[in-house]
Amino acid sequence: MRKKWRLAYLVSHPIQYQAPLLRLISAEPDIDLTVFFCSDLSAREYHDKGFGAPVRWDVPLLDGYRHEFLPAVGGTDQLSFWRPLNYGLALRLVEGRFGALWIHGWAHWSHLQAVASAKKSGIKVLMRGESGLHLKAQGVKQMIRRGMMRYLAANVDGFLTIGTRNREYYRHYGVPPQRLFPVPYAVDDTFFRERAADAGASQGALRTSLGIEPGRPVILYASKMTDRKCPGDLLEAYLRLSPDGQREPHPYLLFIGDGELRPQLEARAAQTGWGSIRFLGFKNQTELPRYYDLCDVFVLPSLQEPWGLVINEVMNAARAVIVSDEVGCWPDLVRPGENGYVFKAGDIDDLRNALAAALENSERTSAMGQRSLEIIGRWGFREDIAGLRQALASVVEAV
Repeated sequence: MRKKWRLAYLVSHPIQYQAPLLRLISAEPDIDLTVFFCSDLSAREYHDKGFGAPVRWDVPLLDGYRHEFLPAVGGTDQLSFWRPLNYGLALRLVEGRFGALWIHGWAHWSHLQAVASAKKSGIKVLMRGESGLHLKAQGVKQMIRRGMMRYLAANVDGFLTIGTRNREYYRHYGVPPQRLFPVPYAVDDTFFRERAADAGASQGALRTSLGIEPGRPVILYASKMTDRKCPGDLLEAYLRLSPDGQREPHPYLLFIGDGELRPQLEARAAQTGWGSIRFLGFKNQTELPRYYDLCDVFVLPSLQEPWGLVINEVMNAARAVIVSDEVGCWPDLVRPGENGYVFKAGDIDDLRNALAAALENSERTSAMGQRSLEIIGRWGFREDIAGLRQALASVVEAV
């Protein structure tokens, strides 16, 4: 019989980006996976604070892998450091004879408690998180971060790095290279690539339904409309593309998403009197690829963005991308001048110039999109499983 690693995975709640990866891991012949959730929040309709609206994901979150919801003291309808306050994992780890516990993130008390429980039972601990040195912390928060990393560095057997900035973060806090294993932040590339390709046949109909004239390029934003995501910076940069400050720019600007800033963004756009700016509201996972296919350039102007998985998604549609230098994925996914541009976060003129450069020549814009597709083709679930298997082989024996 082939030996297997018995692996437990702890995560706050079902996450739309992770479900396809968990299904693939469960199908691996040498990994026996059980997923433990702290909350069932996202498995049903819930109120998303960032979008400011109820959300129900339209892709399966729980199919294809073994999973359990941990019991909790109090409700499980909120996620914070203290909530939900789970119990019972320590006993399940022992009963299940797990060799390793993989934990996603450490911003929850239940996750930190799980590290201690696993170590007490002789179970190896793997950790995957989003932190990077570009995510600034000051004063007390910085002191807490340092203390947390000292604890984790002493008790975690292997860190699964999501990218360059995440790896630099661990090295900064003294984690040796031999305890770092690449498990890149990825999405279901096949899902987004195939759906974007299928959308090509109906792109004309979509343009017509949105009132977008043939031959005019499209700039797209798709994220929450909050201060940290900086959609207002993109709107102001777009306004500066006007040839004379009065006439609308040649490209269209589409906003997908919702949130607290939407009313003021719509008011600002209305002041121009232009018909080239659209607000399309929230779009679910199965809807997004057709809009990725529609656009020519995608922009994520965030501050303090741990990664930005929407960039992975749109690159699978073979589109040029523009991100701020505070978006965590850029050192790994964005090649300035090749598949997009990186601008200084908060610098509206720099963003305006990046937009102008990306749209200067339609053939070059298209070539940048093809380069995006090439890059993302080497950054997916296949690499995740290889890195996870490498980590497991390093810290625990199969049984």
